[in-house]
Amino acid sequence: MMHFHDIVLPAAAATELAANGKKALFQKLSDLAATAYGLDSGQVFEALTERERLGSTGFGGGVAIPHAKIEGLEKMCGIVVLLNPAIEFDAVDDAPVDVVFALLSPLDSGAEHLKTLARVSRYLRDEAQISRLRGAGSTEALYALLGGNEARDAA
Repeated sequence: MMHFHDIVLPAAAATELAANGKKALFQKLSDLAATAYGLDSGQVFEALTERERLGSTGFGGGVAIPHAKIEGLEKMCGIVVLLNPAIEFDAVDDAPVDVVFALLSPLDSGAEHLKTLARVSRYLRDEAQISRLRGAGSTEALYALLGGNEARDAA
């Protein structure tokens, strides 16, 4: 069974990230993906931006799950950031977003991509879990919390 620590490296998590909109956020997510996973920042930025054009990945409650399929990517990769301040994201509830879990998947990941997106969504719909994530005082604490309550979500 896949755990978030299997797809999110410590270098792909950040707290207190500032971005003045989606474009700046996607650039910072792309830069984190380049640093953590050796991906091409421009390719990741384009893929996230292209997906977002189809509709907002802000699903409410201050949470967004931008996602994209990346050519040449071998396995799922995640990037988790806490934004300060929250940014406008055209979310379904119009609330600004401050918790972002970006998911990058291989082009041929099909069902695995959808299953992982659903799992991330369930994880981030848990209000107690979101409160814990928002309370992370450091990147290290944020990363540690990502492995915290997954066992009970395994069903």
